[in-house]
Amino acid sequence: QVQLVESGGGLAQAGDSLRLSCIASIDPGYTFTTIAVAWFRQAPGKEREFVAALNWNGAGTYYANSVKGRFTVARDNARNTVYLAMKTLKPEDTAVYYCAARIGPELLLPDSTKPPTYDYWGQGTQVTVSS
Repeated sequence: QVQLVESGGGLAQAGDSLRLSCIASIDPGYTFTTIAVAWFRQAPGKEREFVAALNWNGAGTYYANSVKGRFTVARDNARNTVYLAMKTLKPEDTAVYYCAARIGPELLLPDSTKPPTYDYWGQGTQVTVSS
């Protein structure tokens, strides 16, 4: 089992930056390096959408077109933590942001962009961007 806890959300103005964190607690038998992680977001009245994903060592990353060039995903395996650095925020970035994980170290595209691929989810952290 993997438990995920996100933090770092809040209120921002357009053009601001925020950094989200996701800390993983992992049951014995697995290590953080055996887990691929992704960020998704869900705005009110909309479906959950893919934001970014990365493989076990962070060398492989993939981004949604809507955030490419503005968001950066990274991980610190020593701290069991994944980060989502968001810059040049826009009002349309407003959503609850979720960290998701699956057992298996590599990115599998396009599956890694789809919510059913992931077995473990955090509770989400709200990001609100005002214009």
